[in-house]
Amino acid sequence: MSYSDYGDNDPIYGDDLADEDRESRPRLMLMGLRRSGKSSIQRVVFHKMTPTETLFLESTSKINKDNIHSFIDFQVWDFPGQMDFFDPTFDTTAIFGEVGALVFVIDSQDDYMEALARLHSTVVAAYRVNPNITFEVFIHKVDGLSEDYKIDTQRDIQQTTTDELADAGLENVQLAFYLTSIYDHSIFEAFSKVIQKLIPQLPTLENLLNILCANSGIEKAFLFDVISKIYIATDSSPVDSQSYEICSDMIDVIIDISSIYGRAAIGAKSQGYLEDQQDQPEDWTHQQDGHDDYEDSNGGGHGHSQAVVSNSSRAGSLDNQPVQSGGNHEAFSVIKMGNGTVLYLREVNKYLALICLLRAETFEKQGLIDYNVHCFKEAMDQVFELKRAERTRREMEANQLLEQQQHNGLYGHG
Repeated sequence: MSYSDYGDNDPIYGDDLADEDRESRPRLMLMGLRRSGKSSIQRVVFHKMTPTETLFLESTSKINKDNIHSFIDFQVWDFPGQMDFFDPTFDTTAIFGEVGALVFVIDSQDDYMEALARLHSTVVAAYRVNPNITFEVFIHKVDGLSEDYKIDTQRDIQQTTTDELADAGLENVQLAFYLTSIYDHSIFEAFSKVIQKLIPQLPTLENLLNILCANSGIEKAFLFDVISKIYIATDSSPVDSQSYEICSDMIDVIIDISSIYGRAAIGAKSQGYLEDQQDQPEDWTHQQDGHDDYEDSNGGGHGHSQAVVSNSSRAGSLDNQPVQSGGNHEAFSVIKMGNGTVLYLREVNKYLALICLLRAETFEKQGLIDYNVHCFKEAMDQVFELKRAERTRREMEANQLLEQQQHNGLYGHG
């Protein structure tokens, strides 16, 4: 499933986070030389294509515009590497004017001097048109490099780019550099940090997560976009790659199992049978009491998996399935690892899930944690309700100004 499966009329927070005009939604542009991996990144992150399938992708020959409907509505433009936007036929204002983030992809396994020259000219041109762009550099295809070579490559690219921008009088332009590969979680972590910069409410979300962790004994909390596995916010404690990976893998496990055993998987059964089953608990893993054992990700013994969903909840809440009226519609899952760690997942809305890592002894106070998570969700609703109210106020003021201008135009010479 990809973001494009969702229609424009889906009720999501993204309507409040994007610009007022849907046509002017934030734009994320992928640029770089040919065969640097731009299209592969887009397909893996936003369309769930496996890395091996990207080997058969053809080179991009024209600008590919992809509308992303998620927690934050935006567009991804895949810009062909062979296209010269300095050509007089291209309007650089139209290209860079509404760009929120420019991601430049560099193939780390190739001679990147030409790529650095293109990066420099791109940053200079884009910054002159739109100084508010955030510039992100993905040093890509690092999966085949040693750790020392990765560090040396990043240092060389970063130093060269910084020096060239300083020589051009653009020392104030900030670039962020990431080591990425589509064969591990690094590309999702990098895109998480890119997308976070497009969310104006990020400081508020981080503060809410800090409060939740402090009052619940949670070691780490992520707010995930469940389809792309991008985390749009986390608490202020340092992000450990292993923690992110295990939370990301949990999403895959829950969605895969829910597609088999969830409500969407029994759609062929009659509605009458479903109504007869309303009093029976339903869960994503088809484990009534959650006593099936499994190997934890570290191979450290066995843990107990418990992924319970209320009888009227929708497994499709993480899979875009219709909701029945009434009842609790929140997806919920708990996985207890053999090393004493508990993974706690709670649906926030159609696109977002809260995933927390905590110790087993802390989870003994599950009632307190559930209550604090409920308060967190209510606080999120209030944050975006204020955003909606502010948006409505601006729209009313704009309409009043337009009416006044029309009135003056009609009677100004009377």
